[in-house]
Formats: sequence, structure tokens, C-alpha cells
Amino acid sequence: MEESLDNSESKRPQFGTRHLSDPQNVFQHNACWFSRLHFCYDHTKFRKKPSIEENGDGRILKNQDDLWQHNAWDNVVWGDEQMREAEAKLKLNSSSFMEEEAALKYEKEASQFWDRFYSTHENKFFKDRHWLFTELPELSEEQQTENPSEKEINTAGFPCQAAGFRILEVGCGTGSTVFPLLEANTLKKSFVYCCDFSPKAVELVKNNPEYDSSKCHAFICDLSEDNIKFPFPENSLDVILVIFVLSAISPEKFNSTIKQLSRQLKPGGRIFFRDYGRYDMAELRFKPGKCISDHFFVRGDGTRVYFFSQDELRKLFEDCGLVEEQNVIDRRLLVNRGKQITMYRVWIQCKYRKPA
Repeated sequence: MEESLDNSESKRPQFGTRHLSDPQNVFQHNACWFSRLHFCYDHTKFRKKPSIEENGDGRILKNQDDLWQHNAWDNVVWGDEQMREAEAKLKLNSSSFMEEEAALKYEKEASQFWDRFYSTHENKFFKDRHWLFTELPELSEEQQTENPSEKEINTAGFPCQAAGFRILEVGCGTGSTVFPLLEANTLKKSFVYCCDFSPKAVELVKNNPEYDSSKCHAFICDLSEDNIKFPFPENSLDVILVIFVLSAISPEKFNSTIKQLSRQLKPGGRIFFRDYGRYDMAELRFKPGKCISDHFFVRGDGTRVYFFSQDELRKLFEDCGLVEEQNVIDRRLLVNRGKQITMYRVWIQCKYRKPA
């Protein structure tokens, strides 16, 4: 058996000697062609489209006859009639609020509902968020925020002790942000913290073969609780990612949650936020009886979701002492060309900075 393996190996060219100089020869061999791309990381490979601010006009649908030419259209402008239809749908599905006892059940058992969600879907539901490097290029560039005194950020005994750039993702799920971050930061002295209040989600992250405890620390945490004991000192983080997570928390806890997170930032550190916007397709699809409070609904699987407006987010972050750098609505028209279905999505994206 060993001899046959040795013979087969001797017939193969030495690794790194088979170069594809002419694309027309790609089918001449059944083994991989050697490429320098296997040995170096370039975060720009994930820049599939310009960022929101760079996008300008983007891919604009100027002629309805072109609707089915692409699977997504940017910066969709809603007409008066479409807005009236959306308001009518929202008025109908919000016509009566859920009984207080039922709403309390979803509050108390929130982590259990998310646990069931991740037990069912594991890591197959959410796609990796490589688009983050377009919207937040500092995640893959060598730069640091202003450093407080050594006493203020004494990291002795913490996992991030030797890190020069510290990132926290809250509501990490199964790692659709964490693992692209670890890949992008292979050449940096960065450290990624990530947390979720679903024990199952944190378990899936830690069991992923790409999880590296020398560069990442996953932990269970309920952001809606007061006085959380984080595994790092206050004023020690460069970036906090809050991506489609605040919407799962009761609105009355938004302020205390953001205040608690802002205390963990270094002066000059940033919170990057992205979540559901008012009148998103998902909000308009809810049936009557699923509304907990204004713009706050429970899904069929028991998980909850809130839909934000720009003004309330501006007030929320600024009331917590943060400075606005970005607050934009991302309106897109998604098209399923096979089923001839259109879907109007509304997301809000923000960047807020802690003053120096």
C-alpha cells in the first residue's frame, strides 16, 4: 500500500511547478494550477460592489422594461402610491397588540427561541458577510484609534493582552462575520471578540475548524442585561459591530444596551450598525396578532424583530454620547427572475464614534 502511494506521488509534478500561463490550457490537467493567490490574502477580493457612500447612483432601475435584467437594484425611490400601500399594510398588521402575557413569554424565553433556531439551521442560514470590508475598510487596514493611558486599558489577564486592534461583534450567531474577520486579519495583530445569548450559537462558533482561540474569544452574553462583565476592560475596543442584533431586543432596552457598549470603546472607537428599516418587506408581511408594540413583531419561530427609522437611531446614539459619521437608508429591489417576484428591502446603516 505504501509503495503504491510512493509510485503515484513520483508521477506528479512537484508542487508549485505547474503554472497556467494560457487560460486556453485550463483543461489540460486535472490538478490545481499553481498561483500566488494561494499564499497571500487580499481583502479587496471581497469588494464585489462599491460601498453605500461610494455607490453614487449604483445600479438604478430607470426603465421598468429592464426590471428582470438583474437580480438587484440599488437606491430604489418609493412613489407616493407605494408608500400609501406600505402604510396601509402596516396599519393592518399593527391594528392590535399581542396580549401582555404572551409578549412577556417571548421576552423571558428569547434565548431559548434563538437556541432552537440555531439548532435547526446551524451555520447554513446566514451567508458570510464579506461585504463588511467594503462598508468598513478599517477592519482590514492597519490603523488604530487613540490609545488611552496604560492604566485605563490594562489588559493583563485578558485574552486580548497582546492585540493592537480589538473588535467585538455582538450577536455573532454562527460566525458569518467572525470567520471572514479572522481570515482578513491573518497578517494583523488583531483580536476578535464575539458573543451571542444563544449557547448553541456560541458552541457552533467554537466548534468551527477555523476558530482560533489565540485570535478570537467567543462567549455567551445577553446584551439586554445590566452591568455585564465583559472579558475585556472598558475603553479597550476599536470597533464594535452591531449587525442585525439590536432589532431582536425589546425597544425599551435599546438605550441601556448602546450606553453599555459605548463604555467599552476607546476614545475614537466606532460602533458600526446595520439593521432593518421601517417598511422593509419583512415588516409588511406580518399577519395581524404578531405585533408586540409599534414596529416590534414576533416571527413564527418565536424570535422577535424591530424595524428602525433614521431619526430614532440618531437620537439613540447621540443620547449615548456618540458622534454621527454615517446614517443612511439602503433601499433595494431584489428580483427573483425565475419566479418573477419582486422584494423591496429597507436597511439602515450607521457609524457612530466615541469622542476623544
